[in-house]
Amino acid sequence: MKLFTVGFTQRTAEDFFARLQSAGVRRVVDVRLNNTSQIAGFAKSRDLEFFLRAVLGVGYAHLPEFAPTQDILDALKKKKGAWADYERAFEFLIRERDMAGIAAAKLLDGDCLLCSEFTPEHCHRRLITEHLQRKLSGIEVIHL
Repeated sequence: MKLFTVGFTQRTAEDFFARLQSAGVRRVVDVRLNNTSQIAGFAKSRDLEFFLRAVLGVGYAHLPEFAPTQDILDALKKKKGAWADYERAFEFLIRERDMAGIAAAKLLDGDCLLCSEFTPEHCHRRLITEHLQRKLSGIEVIHL
């Protein structure tokens, strides 16, 4: 199974949709907790679902089961916590929620996990895909 990941901040709509199209993404899976924020611009859930269908002919799904809790987010963003603490808390959540089981049931070949972070290094989408690669066989991950 080929899984992609992408972040939308610091990207123009043109660049964002071109990346998805050139990679052959079949469906965008939104893994944000808050997918309706005003800062999301073209990536607000209802707008994004429309744009994906109209521009690329691809699907959209929101899987909040893959999102961090508000407490985990607040500890990192509002309280300016350490990334290592965020990783530990989110990795516990990955196991607690059985994200590998959810992925096996809900993710499809060609899906692209969407979050806001520009690069995957400090984003939960990387933690999810690394966990899936350890737990499920045949997962190829491409960060767009």
